[in-house]
Amino acid sequence: MSRVRRALRSVLDLRVYGHAFRLLHFYGYAHVSQVRRLTLGRNVTFAPNVSFRNAERIAIGAGSHIGEYSTLWAGNSTGRITLGEKCLLAPRVTITASNYGIVQGTPVMDQPKIERDIVIGDDVWLGINTVVVAGVTIGDGAIVAAGAVVTKDVPAQAIVAGVPAKVIGVRPTEGAAA
Repeated sequence: MSRVRRALRSVLDLRVYGHAFRLLHFYGYAHVSQVRRLTLGRNVTFAPNVSFRNAERIAIGAGSHIGEYSTLWAGNSTGRITLGEKCLLAPRVTITASNYGIVQGTPVMDQPKIERDIVIGDDVWLGINTVVVAGVTIGDGAIVAAGAVVTKDVPAQAIVAGVPAKVIGVRPTEGAAA
């Protein structure tokens, strides 16, 4: 009988419904309200759990796809994110156009944010758990390996990997062996 009593107590506990409301509110804040502000090309797709911030400064090119649990955060005032056409972002990609200062003597969270644009070219593939930081440009056709942290510009057609990401190769031309 105690099991039934606990289940009934749980169903009647208003805190359960309050938590559900908070989850819905966060989803609306992090996704639904932000999606309306995006600049989207034709046939853009993204998972329903992608998180956007300051979406009025995010543009996503036609035919691009953003995987599950990815995060695209533009700066609060100036930092923009521009994603080219036919880009493929795997799950859990993080792109942020803003960063905190790190000067000693002032707590990090009290320092002004440093906002810089991020430009990702056409036909770019960002592997799972990739991080792209403020101020980076990734050239057309580049491939970023899983888990890489991109802190500097990536040339067109380059394959990069590592922390920080470094060029490890170049995409082969059509007809060449991969």
